[in-house]
Amino acid sequence: MDVEEVAKVEELSVAFSTQCLNVEDIDAEDGGNPQLVSEYVNDIYKYLRELEEGSKVQPRYLDGQVVTGKMRAILIDWLVQVHLRFMLLQETLYLTVAIIDRYLQRERTVSRSKLQLVGVTAMFIASKYEEMYSPDIADFAYITDKAYTKNEIRKMEVNILKTLDFNVSYPLPLHFLRRNSKAGSVDAAQHTLAKYLMELCLPEYCMCHYKASMIAAAALCFSLKVLDGSPWNDTLVYYSCNTEEQLMPVICKMAAIVVKSISSKQQAVKQKYKTNKQMKISDIPQLHSQTVKKLAEKGALT
Repeated sequence: MDVEEVAKVEELSVAFSTQCLNVEDIDAEDGGNPQLVSEYVNDIYKYLRELEEGSKVQPRYLDGQVVTGKMRAILIDWLVQVHLRFMLLQETLYLTVAIIDRYLQRERTVSRSKLQLVGVTAMFIASKYEEMYSPDIADFAYITDKAYTKNEIRKMEVNILKTLDFNVSYPLPLHFLRRNSKAGSVDAAQHTLAKYLMELCLPEYCMCHYKASMIAAAALCFSLKVLDGSPWNDTLVYYSCNTEEQLMPVICKMAAIVVKSISSKQQAVKQKYKTNKQMKISDIPQLHSQTVKKLAEKGALT
């Protein structure tokens, strides 16, 4: 088959599958808005999923290293506070964690004394990538209580970029959540709870190897289930590329993380989502429901 025939077959198969699944075309009314690029938005997300496959974080990648999962959790909890202090974009926080995990996965000799330097430098890199106005390098040196100099941060920046082959562009859970939220026509509370669940996963070492698209889909499915029992319908299955059955193991782990957050020493994310800006979503009674507790019993955090 030539290229044109292959394209026609793919187009027909997509059309057939959407009809069978009763899938809504969520981009049908976006043709007049060039910023929504409705003509090729599905191709963009297909490409993001391909990128995910090529930039995975391996399970238990810290085995054999001085740095442990607990040390990683403490670092990321602190970085959430730094992120708030500097009033940075959400993408910057997620990219910071993505850079840290991929750097530590490759550079297996990072000492305990240099871990905070890795973290703050990763946020410096992420800020320059995502922010319109990135904080100055002196601000990042200051926020470490001057434990590291500007020169040390610059050297670590070069080290991280070389180790990662200057590739610091990764698909993030936020990218997929926005698409899924549009597919589900969710309200502000459902979307905010999903964001809270995704951010709770950031410090958890047992969650870092899951793909961004899987985390985003599981968080929204969990949010819908907990808030009002809305179904994970055919449209959400189609655009997220995940059925509820596929998401359930991750949902159960998220539930276990929610239960753990009540007594955890790392409280930065929970405190962040107690504010009016975040709809006080971390304090909603639904997170203490029997539904969450039953799901948590099935989700071992190992």
